[in-house]
Amino acid sequence: MGQWEYLLVLGACVLVTLPLELAGARVYRRPRRLARAVLPVAAAFLLWDAVAIAAGVWDFDPAFVTGLSAPFGIPIEEVLFFVVVPVCGVLTYEAVELTGNLLRRLVRPLLDRRRVRR
Repeated sequence: MGQWEYLLVLGACVLVTLPLELAGARVYRRPRRLARAVLPVAAAFLLWDAVAIAAGVWDFDPAFVTGLSAPFGIPIEEVLFFVVVPVCGVLTYEAVELTGNLLRRLVRPLLDRRRVRR
């Protein structure tokens, strides 16, 4: 399972957060906005990875990657990491924001009624 672990973990991240989209987070429904949030940061970290790999600062154990590489020797798993994890983070943030807004809309009328009675 070693070579597939990285991809399996990324797949699990997507599966765990997918219900948040179905619950109304609306992240995947706004792809341009998502790309503007994720791609600049992913590009910066991929550049950092490329420089570090070229300088011999770090590398990736072949036992834990599939062997498919993007340009500059960056494993495809690493490229996906810099996309999948931020997307899951944005999904989680949007779901928390959605839940907070929903709770405020539910609680505010209760608080308003309580103030009127006094």
